[in-house]
Amino acid sequence: MGHEGGVGAREWIESWPVYRQLTGDDPLGRGVAARSARTDAKQARTTQADRVTKSVCPFCAVGCGQQIFTRNGEVTHIEGDPDSPISRGRLCPKGSSTLSLVTSPQRADKVRYRRPHGTGWEDLDLETAVDMIADRVLATRAATWQDVDDKGRRLNRTMGIASLGGATLDNEENYLMKKLYTALGAIQIENQARI
Repeated sequence: MGHEGGVGAREWIESWPVYRQLTGDDPLGRGVAARSARTDAKQARTTQADRVTKSVCPFCAVGCGQQIFTRNGEVTHIEGDPDSPISRGRLCPKGSSTLSLVTSPQRADKVRYRRPHGTGWEDLDLETAVDMIADRVLATRAATWQDVDDKGRRLNRTMGIASLGGATLDNEENYLMKKLYTALGAIQIENQARI
C-alpha cells in the first residue's frame, strides 16, 4: 500500500512523532521524537545576523541588558543579554516586545495633528510642530505664572505645565527634560517608570 509520493504505510506511520515517542528512547516527546525534517531545516534569526549590538531595554528603570541583532542594517531580533549582571539574559514581557517598538508597521513616523474641533488627522512637518508646541508652552507659562502666593511668599512657578515622562526615555533624556521643565518653572515633573 503506497501513500503520499510513494512512501509505504509503515514508513509513513514511523514518521509520526507520536509513534516515535511511544516506540523510541524519548517517551516524553521532548527530544528526537518531536523533531522533524521541517524542524531541522529551521534556523534562528540570530544566526543570520551580521552584527550584534549590546543595549539596555528602554521600558523601565531596571536597565535589563539586551542584544540587538541586525542584518543589512535592519533590526531582525532583540533578546536578553546573558552578560548583563542585572537581568542575566532575561526580559519581562514588555522588554521582550522591544522588536515591535522598532519594526512595527503601526509605528508612528510622522507628526500627526488634529485641530481643535477637527474630525480628522493631518500630517505636519517637524519644524512646524515644534514651533506650535513652543508657542503653546510659552503662552501657558505666561498665563499661569505665579510670582508670589496670597501671603507674599516668593513662588516663581507655573502650575499650568506638567511633565509625565515615558518609560522609553533613557536617563540622559530624562535628565534634560527635568532641567527644561525646572527652567520653565514647572514643579509637577514625574516619570512613568517610577510610578
